[in-house]
Amino acid sequence: MNADLHCHSTRSDGWLEPAAVVRRAAANGAELLALTDHDELGGLAEAAEAAREAGIRFVPGVEISVSFKAETIHIVGLGIDPEAPALRDGLRQVRSGRDQRARSMGDALAAAGIRDALAGARRFARNPDLVSRAHFARFLVASGVMPDVKTVFDHYLVRGKPGFVEHEWASLQEAVGWIRQAGGIAVVAHPARYRLSGTDMDALFDSFVAAGGEAVEVVSGAHTEEEMLRFASLARRRDLLASRASDFHGENESPVDVGRCNPLPPDLLPVWSRLL
Repeated sequence: MNADLHCHSTRSDGWLEPAAVVRRAAANGAELLALTDHDELGGLAEAAEAAREAGIRFVPGVEISVSFKAETIHIVGLGIDPEAPALRDGLRQVRSGRDQRARSMGDALAAAGIRDALAGARRFARNPDLVSRAHFARFLVASGVMPDVKTVFDHYLVRGKPGFVEHEWASLQEAVGWIRQAGGIAVVAHPARYRLSGTDMDALFDSFVAAGGEAVEVVSGAHTEEEMLRFASLARRRDLLASRASDFHGENESPVDVGRCNPLPPDLLPVWSRLL
């Protein structure tokens, strides 16, 4: 099945409106799609209606920001009930800290000689409650400071760089708990992106499974072939469901287009076997 179970719209840090993401996925041959905006459920109704019109199956989702061993981890929830009180209240709590983080990032970039970065980032954020690092990066690219978003992150927005700001997100146990209380399946998103040692990666999955997490993104737009094989092996060892995702944000930012992910290794049990 051509399933893409992690992508973003303007409700968080994507470039396209929810319905436009769905239409693009359908045009690319997707048969099953999950919209998983960061800490936000506001685009799901629009996306679900667009999926009905396009004739593809839709899975309501979300991507929750988590703090684990001084690293920001992302946990995707698939097949969630968007009206579940525990999930809605938890996400509201996570979003409440984003505004102060954005202000602190603006101050940090000003100290590094980049003025008005917060105002610039807000011009790129369609959802005022979700000003993210991606919006700052887009402003810096548009201002000519750096040539592309990846270079901005490497020079300004990751740990140890001038625009990075420490922030405490949800705990892993909270995020997985909210997803499970909403009837969903918790998935570790793009695990190869995290700057974790082998020991800390093991600790992450130990804690994730103990909390009730059930799946890992084996195929991700952020993964190389070698990394896909590594996390396929992890899925086998830990008896985890395997997910497949583009992590699409926009045509000029994402290495993989929505609906055009690589296939999963055939011996893995796909997460959509539990969603359909």
